[in-house]
Amino acid sequence: MAINEERLNEFMGNFVRDMGAVAHAATVVIGDQLGLYKALAEKPMTAAQLAQATHTDARYVQEWLSAQAAAGYANYDPATQTFNLGEEQALALAVEGSPAFVPGAFQVAIAMFAAVPKLVDAFRSGAGLGWHEHHAALFAGTERFFRPGYVANLVSQWLPALEG
Repeated sequence: MAINEERLNEFMGNFVRDMGAVAHAATVVIGDQLGLYKALAEKPMTAAQLAQATHTDARYVQEWLSAQAAAGYANYDPATQTFNLGEEQALALAVEGSPAFVPGAFQVAIAMFAAVPKLVDAFRSGAGLGWHEHHAALFAGTERFFRPGYVANLVSQWLPALEG
């Protein structure tokens, strides 16, 4: 077999990017469920301050914050050793109901992974997988992710666009 090293490296780059996204999805769900983003959106904080504000463990929060900063989901100021969310990050991660709020999409991703055993069975048997058979995170995530768009557009844009 003749391997094209350039294509293999391109593929491996895609894999590393995708693996990082998958791994980071869990950190977004954790930050959302623990209120870490909402607290961090209020003011810059050290890991210890954020842990105290959210009643969480400072060591875990330090690791979580470092991952958020490395991924661009939070900012770090080395002079003050504080983390913060910029306005755009806060809008997307801490303001529930904003048209850019994304944690619900990550809940959907969690549900997708929870469905894998049922989907493997469906692939083997040809049976379907009913909407009601999915993990509860699918329903909550779908509502949280799509609701802002419906609220912003249903009455003002979509219904008036209907004819007849």
